[in-house]
Amino acid sequence: MNSDIPFGFGNMGGNMPDPNDPRVQQMMQQLQQMMAQSMSQGPVNWDLAKQLAEADLPAENTVGPVQQQEIADAVRLADLWLDGATAWPSGVSSTDAWTRKQWIARTEKSWKQLAEPLAQQMSDSMGSLVPDEMAEMLGPMANLMKGVGSALFGAQMGQALAALAAEVLSSTEVGLPLGKTGGAALLPANIEEYAAGLELPVEEVRLFSALREAATHRLFTHATWLRSHLLSLIEAYAREIHIDEAAIEEAMSDVDPSDPASAQSLDLNQVFKASDTEQQKAALRRLETVLALIAGWVNVVVAEAAGDRLPTMDRLLESARRRRATGGPTERTFEALVGLQLAPARVRQAAKLWEVVAEHQGAEGRDRTWSHPDLMPSSDDLDNPESFVAISDAMGELDLAMFDELASNDPDAKGPDDEEDDGKDK
Repeated sequence: MNSDIPFGFGNMGGNMPDPNDPRVQQMMQQLQQMMAQSMSQGPVNWDLAKQLAEADLPAENTVGPVQQQEIADAVRLADLWLDGATAWPSGVSSTDAWTRKQWIARTEKSWKQLAEPLAQQMSDSMGSLVPDEMAEMLGPMANLMKGVGSALFGAQMGQALAALAAEVLSSTEVGLPLGKTGGAALLPANIEEYAAGLELPVEEVRLFSALREAATHRLFTHATWLRSHLLSLIEAYAREIHIDEAAIEEAMSDVDPSDPASAQSLDLNQVFKASDTEQQKAALRRLETVLALIAGWVNVVVAEAAGDRLPTMDRLLESARRRRATGGPTERTFEALVGLQLAPARVRQAAKLWEVVAEHQGAEGRDRTWSHPDLMPSSDDLDNPESFVAISDAMGELDLAMFDELASNDPDAKGPDDEEDDGKDK
């Protein structure tokens, strides 16, 4: 294969294909038709992704009113239990029960936010593969490779979404709310299958899932910076991606341009490789730490909220740990997006850290840590939670002392009970 001409064009004879050759003209017309839709979709062909994802899912009944009520009741009870485990009020503003296809449709916006920074970077890299001579011949089709990338990512996302839709129990199980923040949603069909596999009562599995869902919504509702922070870490990772031109040429030789579904067999990890820069390593460390802190906080709060009220709580917690260890939705999502393998040990360390913070500062102090990203534990803090608590205690006392000093030196400073009577009725 001529390595100077991507995707096997050199096999047509000569150094460059003759643009007047009828075969070349026919091929260009076919490619133009196929890529026009992909290019209009942006870096990911989401129409193709949804089409392939839904085609891979088994037939499923719609969610009836009985299941809707069961989900609403479970979330309501979960929220009541959580009131005793966290200082934050409920973060749930609505409840819903989704089918798997509804999960795909109603989480599309979040998947775009998660996947498109990476896909855009890869698409730009793919566009740079078209040599100048080829670009002149293609004319308006000079962005052909971006269309190829859009179709490829659409096919790969479709495959990933189908696998996740068949497994996730709620809208937040990948580590963040995929629907709207505050909109708690569970998937009854997946919960029933999961309960059957564990040989546990479906009512208890449903309530356990509702507890985790409601807890995650509390966190993201009150830590308003958290979602954008996760997205910024993914974007920071994406900026360091580069393309392996030899790998993409070899990989694309097996893709049929007339059949986008053939791209599902393409391993993009072999095509796009991390630059392994210090910036990228740091972004991955921060992402791993934040995801572990989220999962650890949810684990601690849910266990405290349930207490001994769920007879099978120990088995449910152990099952959740095994799910993570063998590659649960969170692990699979971020491994697919950025190659991050979230170690279960980090989640356990994060849970331990939150327990230690609560022992010293109470639930209110533990949850106050989420008020700003600069207050959050680092990766090193997961290894030494006592040190984090000691520093956090000292900073809290320092902040209080500084506030008192500023207030005492400010003659205009007033507390909420010290306002002068302005003569107006209150």
